[in-house]
Amino acid sequence: MKSVEEREKFDNFELEDNYDFTGGVRGRFYKPKKIPTSMRLDKDILLFLKKEASEKKIAYQTLINNLLREHMQAAGLTSQRN
Repeated sequence: MKSVEEREKFDNFELEDNYDFTGGVRGRFYKPKKIPTSMRLDKDILLFLKKEASEKKIAYQTLINNLLREHMQAAGLTSQRN
């Protein structure tokens, strides 16, 4: 752990009034990890998945993703997470 004296030099840091972002590109390094999509599910299936997800204390979308990943792996397909 750094000493108080070593950390103290960062306490007085001040931002400049102006920065030049003319060459900047918005979102240049952003890569979404998930892709939004919509699905039509039967009501009873959605209720079941939401109930199961609630019992496991995870989001139902995460549960659906996990189930689809398990199915994909069972089919012998590789699962690369980007």
